[in-house]
Amino acid sequence: MQLTAIILTYNEAAHIQACIESLRFADSIIVLDSFSTDDTITLVRTAGAAIYQQKFEDYPQQRNAALSKASDGWVLFVDADERVTAELVAEIREKISRTEFAGFRIPRNNYIFGRLTRGAGWYPDYQTRLLRTGKAHYDPTRKVHEVVILDGDEGTLENPLIHYNYRDGKQFAEKQRRYSAYDARILFTQGVKPKPRNYVLQPLRQFWWRFVTLKGYQDGLHGLRLSLLMGWYEFRKYQQLGKLWRNERGVT
Repeated sequence: MQLTAIILTYNEAAHIQACIESLRFADSIIVLDSFSTDDTITLVRTAGAAIYQQKFEDYPQQRNAALSKASDGWVLFVDADERVTAELVAEIREKISRTEFAGFRIPRNNYIFGRLTRGAGWYPDYQTRLLRTGKAHYDPTRKVHEVVILDGDEGTLENPLIHYNYRDGKQFAEKQRRYSAYDARILFTQGVKPKPRNYVLQPLRQFWWRFVTLKGYQDGLHGLRLSLLMGWYEFRKYQQLGKLWRNERGVT
């Protein structure tokens, strides 16, 4: 079966060459770029991958556009900061050669601040990335944390992607600020109004869920730090939700 690997990029010069090298097993490699301003395009062309450019509107729109450029067969979406191992390659080839599934979810090994993180919700961190063309598309209403809609059954692979996630605290904070603002907007459009107890109980629940239920304690101080940070951004989510309602009422 034809397998096309797809990478979405924007200013990924630091990662793109190593990512493409890990995808040489694919029959073709496509990069859909959002008009990078660094050396991403030059590096992609040097590596020999097909390059397209499209203005970024949101993740599902970008992924659906990339899907439309793939040949019949299967598509593997890989982020520029992810790598495919030899074990995962073998499993992918074996599955797509004989399966009737419409797609597969793949676990990820997340490296956060340079450390492999297995607790606090970062493993197995399943991502539906191996898709049969014509049997999958992305939900256009999910602008962040995009969701795949499959026309058929979904399977699960055993071997993980390697994900070099959040290189430092600054990058972590930038992304979590965006996610908390997006989640607050969703709650606002659903008519959810924050109660005073939400500012205390929801962050505590988030911390407990991350550190205890999802076993963040297994990662020691690293897991404690991540669980506390996620509790903090849960607090920020409700702060922003309250601000949206105050703006709605004209209260500064």
